[in-house]
Amino acid sequence: MTDNGAVIRKAIEWRGAPMALATVISTWGSAPRPRGSHMLVHQDGRLEGSISGGCVETDVLQRAAEVIAGRPAHMQIYGVADGDAWEVGLPCGGEIAVLIQPVGEGGFAADLFDRIRAENARGRALALATDLESGVTREGMEEGRFVNRYDPPRRLLIVGAVQIAQSLVPLAQAIGVTPVVIDPRGRFLTEERFPGVELDDRWPDEAVAARLPGESTAIVTLSHDIKIDDPALVAALRAPTGYVAALGSRRSHAARLERLGAMGFSAEDLARIDGPAGLDIGAVGAAEIALSITAGMVAGFNVKR
Repeated sequence: MTDNGAVIRKAIEWRGAPMALATVISTWGSAPRPRGSHMLVHQDGRLEGSISGGCVETDVLQRAAEVIAGRPAHMQIYGVADGDAWEVGLPCGGEIAVLIQPVGEGGFAADLFDRIRAENARGRALALATDLESGVTREGMEEGRFVNRYDPPRRLLIVGAVQIAQSLVPLAQAIGVTPVVIDPRGRFLTEERFPGVELDDRWPDEAVAARLPGESTAIVTLSHDIKIDDPALVAALRAPTGYVAALGSRRSHAARLERLGAMGFSAEDLARIDGPAGLDIGAVGAAEIALSITAGMVAGFNVKR
């Protein structure tokens, strides 16, 4: 998954100003940024996003200025530069193809940023197709076009405002995943224990379903209370949730699967639950368990991509 959320927000904020959009169209070898990554350039030189992590941005900025001034959309290939690997090249040894196109007529239509935001708010992805000859981007899948998929921002719904959740929240934030803590128990779910985090005191089945979990959403149950955890898992399994995990021993997880199976969930459904939650790293203590869950979530998001 490519995170272009900041670029989309900035494009909407800069609406009406002349802009250019640079996009990684393809990569070979050890490329620093994945296919589909954007960098947005404002007429006044401000920028948002990255297409190489810093290796070729200076050249792309110059080309973006030319596009803003009227040059048509065009593609540029960057690799290890001859003679000097630091001169408009990729020292990592990879190669990338970058499309630089205007934002607006003849390029990436400005209203497409609003379409991306609207679909993501509904928990849905949006695919846009670009004609690399003309540099024009339209909504939908088109054969022979470069297609970029814009997934909703990644979220982590943490069910159970327990100590592990307090360690899990900052880890999720550090990797760009937005956490939400869900727990109907008011004594646990407090601003003091989770400062600056979105809190939801509804019953987990209602809270989870209301957030329309999709492929970019992870749900982890931590409360050890089946009255709280099981309804959350039911709601998670009824949606195309990207990662579902439940804390507990192997014995408690086996009992959990029996309960959910009795509710009509198939073996295939139940196999979606990562239980016991997280990667087996021999974790001891709340912080290490939170780390193992974070690693399991990243694997769950990325392996199926």
